[in-house]
Parts: sequence; C-alpha cells; structure tokens
Amino acid sequence: MKRKQAIESLRRVSLFSRCTDKELELIMGATTQLRFDAGTVLATEGTPGGHEFMVITEGKARVETAGITLASLAPGDFFGEISLLDAGPRTATVTAETDLTAEVIGQREFSALIERAPHLAKNLLVGLAHRLRVADIRLAG
Repeated sequence: MKRKQAIESLRRVSLFSRCTDKELELIMGATTQLRFDAGTVLATEGTPGGHEFMVITEGKARVETAGITLASLAPGDFFGEISLLDAGPRTATVTAETDLTAEVIGQREFSALIERAPHLAKNLLVGLAHRLRVADIRLAG
C-alpha cells in the first residue's frame, strides 16, 4: 500500500504526470528522500555543475539570481536539471524557505532515467521551455 501511495504522489508532480507505472517505479528506485531545515542553501548560483536534481515534495524554496528573487518553489516543483543536462554552473541560488523534503536524483541516476523514461525527458523539455519563456517575458518587461 505504501508503494502505491508513493507512486500516486509522484504522479501528482507535473514532471512525472505522464509517466507509466513502470517509469514511476524506475524513478522511485532512483531517488533518495532528503529533508532540509529552513534556511538551507540547496544550490548556489555560479558553482560548478550540480550533481543532483531535486523535486520538492514538502515545503517551500526561494530561487534567486544576483540576489533578486525570481520564483518561489512549492511541492511538485523541481530544480537542478539544467546543470545536470549541460554540466554548466548553477544558474540560480535555491534556499529552503521552510523545512523542506525533496526527492533527490543524482547525476548517474538522472541520465539513466532520461534514457529509460521517454515521458520524463519530454516533460523536462516542456518545463525548461516554460522557464525560458518566463525569463524572456521578464527581460522584455
């Protein structure tokens, strides 16, 4: 029963919503649940390529670039995928605003998931496109 609840919880994350049960099982096997205290810096802008991707399951986080708040993240939101995809430096600082729980996927596991779960790869691209569109609108405004 607990496993079924975990799968349904993952399915509610937009990134994973189109994944099959088999793909969700793969994702569950690749993640580690970690808890962070409020105020913990989860990613630091400009640091060399990140080695993990995080999906927030409980709590809230703040995303900043050059000290300017760009977004608030809540359960179902994710970050860290850009550095994993291009091995470049982190593009923003992410700080836990509240106590926070996240499913964390390391670089090796992330690469394997992208190859084995095609819906995940497509959903990542959609998420990246959305973030780029929002950034373009902010720059133009």
